[in-house]
Amino acid sequence: MPSNLPNLRRLFVEARTEAEESGYSRNAFYNLVLFMSSVAAFSLVAQRMNGPR
Repeated sequence: MPSNLPNLRRLFVEARTEAEESGYSRNAFYNLVLFMSSVAAFSLVAQRMNGPR
């Protein structure tokens, strides 16, 4: 039984211009890179603190 709800993803894509969509995508990519870099940095610091004594 198919749902009568609208496709939300399509509604959001149609509501944005190509430039806005590109900006959101770029921002999401930079946020991901920043998050992964901070995880790597914290991991490196934790390894240095708990190194051989």
